[in-house]
Amino acid sequence: MTRQITYFVVLAFMGTMGWACSTKSEHHESTLAKAAPIQITDSVMQQVYEEIKTPFKYGLVKVPPSNDLKMDCPSIFRDGEKWYMTYLIYGGRGYETWLAESDDLLHWDDKGKIMSFSDTTDWDMNQKAGYIALQDKEWGGSYEWEQYEDKYWMSYFGGNSRGYEAGVLSIGMAYTDQDPTVSHEWQRIDSPVLTPNDDGAKWWDNSTMYKNSVIRDEQEFTGHPFIMYYNARGDSINPARGAERIAMAVSDDMVHWKRYGEEPLINHHKGISGDAYIQQMGDLYVMFYFGAFWPDREGISAYNRFAVSNNLTDWVDWEGEDLIKPSEPYDNLFAHKSFVVKHEGVVYHFYCAVNKDEQRGIAVATSKDLGTSQLNFLPLDAK
Repeated sequence: MTRQITYFVVLAFMGTMGWACSTKSEHHESTLAKAAPIQITDSVMQQVYEEIKTPFKYGLVKVPPSNDLKMDCPSIFRDGEKWYMTYLIYGGRGYETWLAESDDLLHWDDKGKIMSFSDTTDWDMNQKAGYIALQDKEWGGSYEWEQYEDKYWMSYFGGNSRGYEAGVLSIGMAYTDQDPTVSHEWQRIDSPVLTPNDDGAKWWDNSTMYKNSVIRDEQEFTGHPFIMYYNARGDSINPARGAERIAMAVSDDMVHWKRYGEEPLINHHKGISGDAYIQQMGDLYVMFYFGAFWPDREGISAYNRFAVSNNLTDWVDWEGEDLIKPSEPYDNLFAHKSFVVKHEGVVYHFYCAVNKDEQRGIAVATSKDLGTSQLNFLPLDAK
């Protein structure tokens, strides 16, 4: 009963759009254009938290097939009655991007790679960490991977250095005109679209760049139809020793990008604020992201948080409980890097789970108790 009451309260304060539905009408868009922005009060933040919280840890849903591999950064989309996950594998050389399939969001089967290492001198030959772009971002919506110019798009960070997130990393764009549910190599634009060495690089991204997430902004709050949220390291004095912060870039064509704004969006000054992922709840937008090594959070290494906006550019940071934090044997080092969907009334919060032996896999927590996963990391002495 409490969750049902919360649900209707949230619907009331989020206006007339009715984000529990999976379709948008011209009437709704017209209403949104005329409505005054919702003020993001403490009460609104609390109601969003009550809607998105996932207190039940189901456990691991994907683990590496061997202990010399690490699994990272899930992104989830839907096609028909099936769900798909893109995710990263690291095995010593760098990141490659993979695809998996599920019927129920809890049990996943590998489909194969979609961005692999290049045996060339390409700028991204050793690192290709890809993320879904232009997905239906409506909370509880279709979660379909939408197209632009008859192509599906991924943004990714890449580099030519070997090692874990090694060297100078930049942001690239990949695309395909084939079925994204079938494993195949995606095509990539020849050059990165944003780099730390650009003439327009800012003090917060002049060292290296990490995860990026691209959405379509139908309202064009920035004057552009596409927004990229990305985290990067930088500093005005010593770039390599700077913090990671979340910033934004904009584009009119998915190919040419420019930084937007004079300050980062999320900035905790030390440690990491990263891996933004956006969901739209009526007139509001929720940014799921993770924090790590913040100066006021001693004793907890990495955790998932959120912020709320009414215009995609100005964000109010949640100051309450973490959405996800280390608590179980499989995530007792890091519990971070969100991807959150709502399906048939249940919220699924996927995240990267890392234990104190540094085994790294993908776990999920839910808003409803769905039991406990029987999946575990391999024994440490397993090959």
